[in-house]
Amino acid sequence: MENGTYFYFMLFENLGCIRYAFFTLGFIFYCAVIYFNVLIVLVIIMEKTLHKPMYILMSCLSINSVYGTAGFFPRISFEACIIQSFVIYSYAAFELTILMLMAFDRFVAISKPLHYNNIITTRFLTFLIVIAWLYPIIFVGISGLLTARLTICGNKLLKVYCHNYEIVKLSCVNITINNIYGLIVTITTIFIPLSFILYTYVRIIIICQRSTREFRSKAYKTCIPHMVILLNFSVAIFCELTLSRFMNGELPIALSVIISLEFIVIPPFVNPIVYGLNFPDIRKKIRHLIKASK
Repeated sequence: MENGTYFYFMLFENLGCIRYAFFTLGFIFYCAVIYFNVLIVLVIIMEKTLHKPMYILMSCLSINSVYGTAGFFPRISFEACIIQSFVIYSYAAFELTILMLMAFDRFVAISKPLHYNNIITTRFLTFLIVIAWLYPIIFVGISGLLTARLTICGNKLLKVYCHNYEIVKLSCVNITINNIYGLIVTITTIFIPLSFILYTYVRIIIICQRSTREFRSKAYKTCIPHMVILLNFSVAIFCELTLSRFMNGELPIALSVIISLEFIVIPPFVNPIVYGLNFPDIRKKIRHLIKASK
């Protein structure tokens, strides 16, 4: 089969009329994701008092959420499928690298508060953000190129979006290189950032336990929202990896669709709500911006 063909997402086909309900719900969530995350970005850009590393990284997370919530199409070409797969995988990798920078930022702020401004300078933060974006682009981009070279012998994907591993399984040729590199990508873009984040927060907890109650309270107040978002995204990643690698086709179709959509829709929807509710500076500016727009 030529690679110019179209793919069909079979989970949508097997849902029957329920797929219209999923489409409607997904569209509502998509609009909410765009609205809330753009609102967070605008507030941080417009308010000079929020031009601090922690808030700048929050805006990066919101930008990535908008980027990651790509549209779903019931019929899509091979080339467009490779692009969509790249967008979704890079979105997931970006999320973890940004959360990694957030963990590092909080660690420096808590462990070395007097030297924080000297360490997390504007130039250094810009450098870290650029690396955080280039790192996933390179690793995920190479994975996409390796998939694009394959000859595909099928056009039915048991997913609701273009999933690189599912495309590779449709190949007519040897996929050993793709499997090995896929493992490398998983380790470098998921497990290494997650390990660094967990290590950093363990160090933060140890420091807080040795500090005063007041210091501990302030530290936890800024760290807990990040931990909630990390937990939310980690659960989504775990469910998606488990579904794709081990349980694809074994779960009820409706549940498979929910798990797949949860990975892309729920974290971008929850993130701005968590930040808006837990950071008074952002909450106040959002209220002011909404009132000013009326």
